Amino acid sequence: MTTLEHWLGLASSHAADLLDRALDRQLRLAVTGLAHSGKTAFIASLVNQLEHACSRDAKLPLWRAHDRGRILGVRRVPQLNAHIPSFAYEAACERLFGEPPVWPESTRGVSEIRLEIRYRPAGRWARDVATLYLDIVDYPGEWLLDLPLLRLDYAAWSAQVAATLRRDPRAAELAASWMHWNPSPQDPFGEKAVAEVAAAYTAWLRACREQLNMSLLQPGRFLLPGEYAGAPMLQFLPWVWAAPAGKADERSVYAQLEHRFEQYKQHLVKGFYKEHFAGFDRQIVLVDCLHALDGGPECFHDTGRALRQIIQSFSYGKGNLLERLFRPRIDRVLFAASKADHLLPEQHDNLLSLLQDLVKGSAAVAHFEGVSSDCMALASVAATEVARGKAGGELLRGLRGHSIDGQALLIHPQDVPGRLPSQDWWSTRGEGYDRFCPQAMERSRPMPHIRMDAALEFLLGDKLR
Repeated sequence: MTTLEHWLGLASSHAADLLDRALDRQLRLAVTGLAHSGKTAFIASLVNQLEHACSRDAKLPLWRAHDRGRILGVRRVPQLNAHIPSFAYEAACERLFGEPPVWPESTRGVSEIRLEIRYRPAGRWARDVATLYLDIVDYPGEWLLDLPLLRLDYAAWSAQVAATLRRDPRAAELAASWMHWNPSPQDPFGEKAVAEVAAAYTAWLRACREQLNMSLLQPGRFLLPGEYAGAPMLQFLPWVWAAPAGKADERSVYAQLEHRFEQYKQHLVKGFYKEHFAGFDRQIVLVDCLHALDGGPECFHDTGRALRQIIQSFSYGKGNLLERLFRPRIDRVLFAASKADHLLPEQHDNLLSLLQDLVKGSAAVAHFEGVSSDCMALASVAATEVARGKAGGELLRGLRGHSIDGQALLIHPQDVPGRLPSQDWWSTRGEGYDRFCPQAMERSRPMPHIRMDAALEFLLGDKLR
């Protein structure tokens, strides 16, 4: 193929992409969430449910197009963005359908997968067959947390971190490894000293995530730097000591840290935002409320703060034709409490109410901008089943499954608060919620789930009419 033919092919593909978007034949779905929310398992299950949509084993009654027999077939097709890694669907399935089954590896970079959905439109005068191209984009939750930095300057971000240290003594204790530095704002900049203390700050972020279950940890790329590991742009930290009196000298340590913060925003955060977020049509935000509750009150409130900052960073609202072609904007957002299978069915309503309370400020932002938003409790891959067993001579109803280390379990999980927990709830709560590995599944059948069909209806339903 000649160079001219190559560029003509790219131009043709881009033109077709624009036409599909203009005619509502293409949808870009962003899957986001904080750590432990199950983004990779969700995407694997979503693709799996769609690929089995026309099989007799499909269980998708809440997805109207499927329930009314209008889905004709779904298949994976090559993605348009060849420079972006493909979502590792087969690798995820190998783990989920393995012997023993295990959860897929966590997201470590941006990836996407494209599906072609053939369906019969509703309506008397509709065409016999129509096609919707669905692009599903996955990206690390750690990178998602960088978006709020675009609204902050270095001083404001530093003040935000300082407030966290004042609010949480546990985080402040772990910060001793870098807080001891205590420089003067006008001290001369030293490359080696800054690299060392920035490494200590990064270790602190990791400790806050792993030991304290915190979510609002910035900059996110420090935790998953990718190809930028070791770059000076990732060697800075917040200024939590005495602020400079007036403008700091440009060669001072304060001025250089401020400069690196701005370079980080300009080259990493803004670049990532423009390349990916500006092109999303729909958004699902996965939240592991059970993990947040297990982390204690400060972890739970930190999750709420992280969600509010994240949602305010997205561009919501319906656009006209030109905006849809060149500046697509999110017009539907779904907040989903994952791992509903870790609770008895009668507790799902409480889990939903808790999520609604947790994100009510964020959902209000979306509603104000004219965006359709909803909340639901779901399990992308159900790891348990409701069963009965004896304990102390009494027949009890509970959940049957296997623990992460493979031990058979039959447990009665503790209840979930139906609203933001009170101090009394925190003081009397139990030991926490059990974690389960996937149940054994047949590869020829769709993965068991809870309400994935409801998620499909909300995210795709209006495009398949």
